[in-house]
Amino acid sequence: MQLTIQNLSKTYPNGVQALADVSLAIGSGMFGLLGPNGAGKSTLMRTIATLQDADSGSIALDGIDVLKQKDEVRKVLGYLPQEFGLDPKVTCQDLLSHFAGLKGIPAGAGRRQTVDGMLKQTNLWEHRNKRLGSFSGGMKQRFGIAQALLAGPALLIVDEPTAGLDPEERQRFHNLLAEIGQNVVVILSTHIVDDVSDLCSQMAIIHKGRVLRCGKPQDEVAALQGRIWTKEADKAALPGLRRKYLVISTRLFGGRTIARIYSDTAPGDGFAPAQADLEDVYFATIRQADTTFNNGNGK
Repeated sequence: MQLTIQNLSKTYPNGVQALADVSLAIGSGMFGLLGPNGAGKSTLMRTIATLQDADSGSIALDGIDVLKQKDEVRKVLGYLPQEFGLDPKVTCQDLLSHFAGLKGIPAGAGRRQTVDGMLKQTNLWEHRNKRLGSFSGGMKQRFGIAQALLAGPALLIVDEPTAGLDPEERQRFHNLLAEIGQNVVVILSTHIVDDVSDLCSQMAIIHKGRVLRCGKPQDEVAALQGRIWTKEADKAALPGLRRKYLVISTRLFGGRTIARIYSDTAPGDGFAPAQADLEDVYFATIRQADTTFNNGNGK
């Protein structure tokens, strides 16, 4: 299974360019789409999910023209949006059975077997007779993934699935996505770097509608080794550091500010080399892009 996106662009009526010439090739397995809020991730996900049109470009899913053959795409698509509404008065099992009917699974023993299987796979079986209004955020997310998987999709899109989950629910959701991703194309759109680091064999970073980086997470981290430097700094010194260096992140530790910078050569000035990680890749990519735009070189 292969999803091919070529030169996809979208500008909204208010003039905001959400996507700018986006091209990606996504195969089976977990693919992470990283970017800050407003980067264009949700616009791209909704376009792939046939919920909105692009201005130009193309999307193909194993020979299916996604932008023109929307009904064909929907037959093999599972979609968990960032926000979705559920009737709080309906039980988990009843609503999942209703969704199964909407997806063309005929009533009877076959539908019951499919619904029961999804409830067990998503660890909701013991909660099947509870009303959805009593569900925690993590349980609602598991219900969302259950409805997305009902028809055995070849392409699964999940948009910010772990935002707001506690650590236990987040880990449970990770395990579920990892299991699903062994057999289908799963696109995980998120701004949480650890989600991509933990789950994805391929990734892309998108910012201001543009794909800035694409590859294997471990390769992107390896390419950054030797270019990340760190030191403690007073808060008052940060503006000076930002003028002199490309500061990619700062964090408080024990009451002191730890600054991390990107530099191809040893900067001196008290900085020590640091082991790079995927968070550094993400922040360095975003900061470099912002510097380019702020200098008037963006297009």
